[in-house]
Amino acid sequence: RAEVTEAQIFRCFTSKGDLFRTAIFAPLNRHFTDHQARRTGAEDAVPTRQGAREFIAELQDFIGEHSGMLMSLAVAKAYAQDPTEGGAGLDGLTTYFERGAGMMRSRVKGEPTVAPELMVRVSFAAVLGCVLFSDWLFPPGVASAAEFREATLGFMLDGLNANNDYI
Repeated sequence: RAEVTEAQIFRCFTSKGDLFRTAIFAPLNRHFTDHQARRTGAEDAVPTRQGAREFIAELQDFIGEHSGMLMSLAVAKAYAQDPTEGGAGLDGLTTYFERGAGMMRSRVKGEPTVAPELMVRVSFAAVLGCVLFSDWLFPPGVASAAEFREATLGFMLDGLNANNDYI
């Protein structure tokens, strides 16, 4: 689509991996940063179950909208020669995890049952898996899209309550 030759591409990128990181990581980081900017302060404005529902619903939408890039990361991870390679270049995701853990930690009464740093990652992974693999996990007839979305929201909210009635 860029109407350039392969030689021109490799003048700008030293490897296919470098091209992949530029094509996937840069836009995905930008999307994460934009998503977080829209959410800044929203968690504090509505620190209730409804606020959490809105946050998780927006995460479902975000993952759905960027599923192609996220699936590309999953495939790249599966074939990476270095098992530690993967999402390490996604600064936006790292910031998302840090902010989420900080938000959870600030709202937990006493010592959390589950470390907020772990809870936010597990929660993200659950939503990511449900959205990316919804067609595999929920074939036609199991549930409507709205029922699937509501079931995921309910599961996430009740799971978050593992930390001393977080919500």
